[in-house]
Amino acid sequence: MTKLKPPAKAEDPIDALLSAHGLRKTATGRLVLGWFLAHPDTSYTHAQLLAALTEDVSTELDRVTLYRLIDRLTQVGLLLCRVDVNRVRRFQAMPASVHAIPHFECQSCHRDSPLAGALKASANDLERAAQNALEALRALGYQGYSMDFAVRGVCADCATGAAS
Repeated sequence: MTKLKPPAKAEDPIDALLSAHGLRKTATGRLVLGWFLAHPDTSYTHAQLLAALTEDVSTELDRVTLYRLIDRLTQVGLLLCRVDVNRVRRFQAMPASVHAIPHFECQSCHRDSPLAGALKASANDLERAAQNALEALRALGYQGYSMDFAVRGVCADCATGAAS
């Protein structure tokens, strides 16, 4: 008599991403990557992410462990890291097949807003320019690079508030 095997359980997509990028499948890794994937259009500083995760989850997170994990997720290309004008590092989920994510940084309120919707008509031109720049760097032997396209100024909310 042969035993029937239970159907194989599908691997969790977050676990699959962590494994595919050579990272351990820890509870903190799942939590952090899951958070970024659930909020793809939002960028967070280390402190903002720690506050959001601590508020959302009943578990206490170690600040240094979180910092190291974010850095590892960035190194393997799962997160995008941008440095704003105040040299503050902001992290966001890295969309697949995107080489440059255009965004606007307000120099007054420091809000970071994606511009993909506003630049829809020019998105193909921007992607082509990013691809050309990356190919030129690759031809010169550069490795492990990312691209940041930031427009800096004062957002409409701050501009109208400052005017009144």
